Order: sequence, then C-alpha cells, then structure tokens
Amino acid sequence: MAQNIVIIGNGMIAHRLLERLSEAGSDLRLTVIGEEGRSYDRVHLTDYFENRSAESLYLCAPEWYHANNITLIPGRAVAIDRDAKTVALQNGETVCYDRLVLATGSSAFIPPFQGNDRPDVFVYRTIEDVERIYERCSSARTAAVIGGGLLGLEAAKAVHGLKVETHVIEFAERLMPRQLDADGAALLKEKIEELGIKIHLGKQTTHVTGDVGHLMHFSDGTQLAVDMIVISAGIRPRDELARACGLDVASRGGVVVNEFMQTSDAAIYAIGEAASYNGMVYGLVAPGYDMAEVAASRILESGSAAFAGADMSTKLKLIGVDVASFGDALGEQPHVPIVFRNPRKGTYKKLLISKDGRLLLGGVLVGDTSAYGTLLALYQNAIELPEDPESLIATSSGASEIALPDTAKICSCNNVSRGQIKQAINEGCTTIEGLKKSCNAGTGCGGCLPQVNMLLKEELKRNGTTVRDVLCEHFPHSRQELFQIIKVRGLKSFSETIASVGQGHGCEICKPAIASIFASLYNEPILRHREIQDTNDRYLATIQKGGSYSVIPRIPGGEITPRNLIILGQIAEKYGLYCKITGGQRIDMLGARLDDLPLIWQELVEAGFESGHAYGKALRTVKSCVGSTWCRYGVQDSTSFAIRIEERYKGLRSPHKLKSAVSGCIRECAEARSKDFGIIATEKGWNLYVGGNGGVNPAHAVLLAEDLDEETVIRYIDRFLMLYIRTADKLTRTSTWLAGLEGGIEYLKKVIIHDSLGINAELEAEMQSLINLYHCEWKEVVTNAERRQAFRSFVNESTGDDSLRFHTVRNQKQPALV
Repeated sequence: MAQNIVIIGNGMIAHRLLERLSEAGSDLRLTVIGEEGRSYDRVHLTDYFENRSAESLYLCAPEWYHANNITLIPGRAVAIDRDAKTVALQNGETVCYDRLVLATGSSAFIPPFQGNDRPDVFVYRTIEDVERIYERCSSARTAAVIGGGLLGLEAAKAVHGLKVETHVIEFAERLMPRQLDADGAALLKEKIEELGIKIHLGKQTTHVTGDVGHLMHFSDGTQLAVDMIVISAGIRPRDELARACGLDVASRGGVVVNEFMQTSDAAIYAIGEAASYNGMVYGLVAPGYDMAEVAASRILESGSAAFAGADMSTKLKLIGVDVASFGDALGEQPHVPIVFRNPRKGTYKKLLISKDGRLLLGGVLVGDTSAYGTLLALYQNAIELPEDPESLIATSSGASEIALPDTAKICSCNNVSRGQIKQAINEGCTTIEGLKKSCNAGTGCGGCLPQVNMLLKEELKRNGTTVRDVLCEHFPHSRQELFQIIKVRGLKSFSETIASVGQGHGCEICKPAIASIFASLYNEPILRHREIQDTNDRYLATIQKGGSYSVIPRIPGGEITPRNLIILGQIAEKYGLYCKITGGQRIDMLGARLDDLPLIWQELVEAGFESGHAYGKALRTVKSCVGSTWCRYGVQDSTSFAIRIEERYKGLRSPHKLKSAVSGCIRECAEARSKDFGIIATEKGWNLYVGGNGGVNPAHAVLLAEDLDEETVIRYIDRFLMLYIRTADKLTRTSTWLAGLEGGIEYLKKVIIHDSLGINAELEAEMQSLINLYHCEWKEVVTNAERRQAFRSFVNESTGDDSLRFHTVRNQKQPALV
C-alpha cells in the first residue's frame, strides 16, 4: 500500500526533500503543511528590498505541487499524536502519516530585554517581516540592528539601502565572531563604517524607553536614540511540536537526530534548522540540503546515505564587502598561519595550514574572495598543498592555477563534485542552464558559477567542441565578431542589425551591447538609440536605490576653480542633492528627481560643465596628484597631463568602464597602477601601464613601455584602447581582457609598439575620428525639446509628480527620493 509521507514545514529544505521524493516516482502520498503557504529562497531575502517582487524568490510556482501529486495544506500544525500517527492542524482537521518529517526550520532569537515587544521593534526573518520593515523605513531616520553576525549584517544592508542611518549593535567584541578572526573582523568593520554604517561592539541591550522613537539602554550605561529597531541576532530551532509529543530535544534546542535523520521515534525525521545532530544545529542551507538527501534516501529505502556533519564554510557579500571563511577558520586546532594583508586594497587573507605544511585546515578572506572556490576544494578534499602555499593568496590568480581532482566538491550547496559536472557535460549539457537542471550545480548561493563556467568551457574544448562566446540566443556571434560585422556592413540601427545577422526581437543582453558598439564606432548621440540602452544610459544618469538619480559632472584631472565649486554647491542646494567627493576626484550629487535632470544639466552646461559619463561604459576619470607644480617630490607636471588625457578620451564608449590616473613621481599618489591605463612620471619621461583594475578582483596594471614622451604615450594609449574596444567581450574590464589575451603583455607590446599586425595607423585614425565626434550628452538633451520629453514624470504632463515621498539622507537636511 502507498505510504503517507507528511512534511511539516515548506521552506527551502522541505522543498528539496519534496523534489527528491517526487522525482523518485515511487508509490508515496506526499503532504506538506506550511504556515506561509509558499516556498521561497530565504537566502536571498535581502533582494526583496530592491526588486520588491516576492515571486522572484519563489522556489516553485503554485501549480508545481499539483503537477507532482503533492497535497499542500496552508496552515499551522499544532500537535502530533505519535500513537495514532496523526498531525492536528489549527483549523481542527487531522492528517494521518506513516512517516513524518519535521522541517519546521527556526524562528528569530529575540534577546530578553525589556521593551522587545514594542510596535517599532521588528524581526528580520520572513517576507512579511521585510514588508513591515520596508514600510517603516519610509518615515524613519535612524535604525538599530541588533546582531553583528551573518543575519544581522544582512538586515543592516537592507535598512541602509533604504537611506536610513543604520547602527549595528553586537554583543561580542567583533563582527561575525563565529566566522572571522579578530583581524578579519576589524577590516570588515572598517570597510562597513566607510559606507556610513555605525558599528557598536560589546553592547548588551538591557531595556528600551521612550514614547516617540526608542532610547536603547546598554549594560555599560551608554544609550542610543533611534526611530526603529530590527532584531537579527540569530535563530532558535522550531522544536515545540517535538517537545510537546515527547521526542528527544537537545539541551540547546533542536530535535535530536541520528545519522539517518531519524528522531527518537523511528517513524519521525527532522531536517534543517529544526534538527540537532551531535549537539549541533546547522544554520546554513548546504547542510540542510544534505539532510534532505539523507532523509529522502531512508524514506525511499534507496541507499545507505548517512549524515556525518557538515562544513560551515560560507562566502557572501555583506553590504558590498566580500567575505568568506572555511574550515577551522578560528584556528582551534594546531596550525601554522599564513597571512596576507593589503591595506591599500582593503584585503585580508589568512590560511591555516597543518604543522607539516601538507594540508589546508581553514581560512578567512575579506575584501577579495576570488580564491574561495579553489581553497574550499583544497580543504574539503584534503588535497596536498604546493611547496609555497603562500602563493595561493599572494596574487589573485595563484589559487586558480591549482589542478583539482574530479572528487573535488565544486558546488557546496548541492554537494556537486567536479567529476559530476564533467559527466553532465559529457552527457550533452553545453550550457550553464543545462548544468543547473542536470546536476543542480550553481542553483544555491551561486558562488560556484565562475568555476562551473570555466569547467564547462575546458571540458567542451577537451571534447573537440568549438567553444564560441556568442552574445546571446539572438546572435550567433561574439561581441568581437559583431563589432566587425557592424563596422564592415555599416549597420546603424538595432532593427537593421538583427534583421541582417540575428533572429527574434533581442533581449536585455544584446540590446545594450549593440548600442555600445554603435557608440564605439560612430559616437552618435547616445539617445538616438534610447530604446535599446540600459536604464543608466537611457537617462544619462545612474539610478540610485529608491529611484532617484545621480548627477556627476566631469572635472578633468580633479582641477576645479573656486567659482565652479560655488556653482556646484548652489545647484546642489537648489535641487536638494546629497554631495560626496569621490576617490576619483569627482563631486557626486545624488538624489535628483527624473524631471529635474534637464534643469540641473542646463545650469551645469551654462556654467561650462559637461557630462562625466559616470553612468556609461566609458571613460570615467583620469585621476592625478599635484605633480611637479606643487609637490617637492614631483618630477613631471602630472595634473596638466591628466587633464590632457581626460579631455582627449572623454566620452569614449567601450565594452566596460575605463579609469586612468597620472602620477608625478614613483611615489604613486594617484594610484595609476590600479587603473585600466596608468601613467607614472620618471626623470626621463613617462612609464605607461595597462590592464589594471581596482574593483572586485583587483589587479595591478603591467608595464607596457617606459621613459616615453607625451606624444608617444598618447599614440600608445590610442592603439591600446581601440584594440580593446575592437576585441573585448561585453562587460569585460581591461584587466580580464589582458589576462585572457593569448601571449599576454608580450603579445600586446608587439602589436602596440612594433605594429606586428600592421594596424596601428588604422587604430589611431579610428580613435581620432571618435575624438572629433565628441559631444556632451547632457547638452544634447538640454538643447533638444524632443529629447527633454523623455525626462518627464508623465508623458502628457510637464509638471512633476508631487505624490513622490521623500525622507532625510543620513544627517543631511536635503530630501532624497524614495
């Protein structure tokens, strides 16, 4: 007879179990009881603050349950009768089971302080919680997030993203005390505070007072006044049903289970955050998925799978800061530490290796986690380390050069090995989407996708398959091929291009890419192809969180007159803009309304300013030090040369953004070697460096030529940039392009300096043509009545939208658009 399998809980772990049981096609009657009535991705809950779409988090459509013969009962289970093998529901009904699975998850831990039940004290756990927090943030000016661990920092990221002054309250003496050592946590704190979030460590909330807002009182006698409080201080297993029916429960919470996920009643299983294995409750999704796999195996009697604990390694981006830890990250067993710090880049990497130097025991990464995938595989598979293990973290490419065995785990969330991915590829999977469906690789947190994609390309090439980097499904060509096709055929519109060499109607990938190609070839007004631009280029401004826009005028070389400073201040004050001086020597003016943009641009243009192209894949800035004009160490006039460089290449469109810098001596105050192209003064002239990147995966630029005069520098830059524009893939920085260039910097020298391809005259002519066609994109809108129509709040009304809501940004008095 068919068995009745009942699952209490409908979260991510329960959903994985349902998938496994339904896929087996066995004679089971599946019933799931869920309080929320929907299964969604809680790992990416923070994304809901930005896209406001609950559906984007759903793990399945509502009809999925019916299609897989699963009975979904929205509601709450209130009791379990183990003798009768029934589950009582809140509505008075009962459900019979042969085997029962407790996947009840966890609830937010609420610290026991007086006032924790006040109306403006929120927890951060569910979509409904997020809705309430979002609504309150529209009127709140300040917020405190209690909890400085993974969950607390995620909540702080969400609240801070809504332009509310945010304070993080952590009981421990450092952030993320379970994952990071003291040095790593200190760097994380520093980077988060640079974003404007205030961190309070070693603070225990005792009580909250106040009629309007909250006055938080701490055990050390200090106080903090805020408008709202968000609690995200940890979890507590939902084990109340288990306790009430007499199942064994761990002293620190969680239903006690054995290696087969069985509780003290063999007919009842527990998985996920509700379960306690060897006294441990696992709060990450990957161990929960492992538990679901084991439980499915036992219920289906299809194997001898057993749970043996799980690694708590994690990699994530916290408030814009990459953080990862794995293995024995805190060094609780004998080890030898290897530490690499780069204060200038803001990175901290620590490896803990065994005393004999053979094995990796754990590690901490802050600021740069590009090596995480390889390091995790080395740790999990006990792979012997190279003779110089410090090379794994000394450079961004050190770890990627390690050859991993097929047993190495690539996707930790779904326990997918390198061999399993290769097998799926050899059985016919030729795309990332195909691999996701075939073996679940990359369907969890997504952190393994770069490794999966690299493995896919390697394996396809090994099998003799020609690997072509096509733009998208609408064009069977790479960006490089399309660039040449559009150039040779003289194509001037997207409709003309897709009719000539593509198919269908295009998508969000190919449309902006082809718009970029048009800009790099013809340098026409960007809004001539407005319908295929991405949002930023469509409005000539970067859209900010909350829907407002940035206005960033060009300030070549960072040099500006006192009068122009005053003008910028007056415009910012008039339109209520938040101002910030950036590291690229620009002045950001943020919080502009869409319908105000042309008015702001008009005043700027009349004062002599131009668009800074901060919204486009174009030249952004050419940073400079003060050089020989003012500095006693300077050997060349770096400011004047930087201004000349920026004036020459302003408006230049390319596959990705471009940044440059000019330093007046080898002290390198302008940080030229972290730029796409950088220039450093010498006693004899200028050294030119190319292929740098100060972003997510920082890379130093490498020397192309030295002791050059200014004219030669410019000729080499012309050639370098045009070669990059011609051949790089979409959204590829110069550092990545150079790293993938066959022959690397030596090949580039042959082309740029020695003209080995015989194209330098052509490259220089193309660059000069683009320079001659330069125009200020803001001025195009200001002087064109038809273009200005696109910046109205309503297409049939010239007035603004007075229903827009505003709130205060940080300590500024200017309103910012929500």
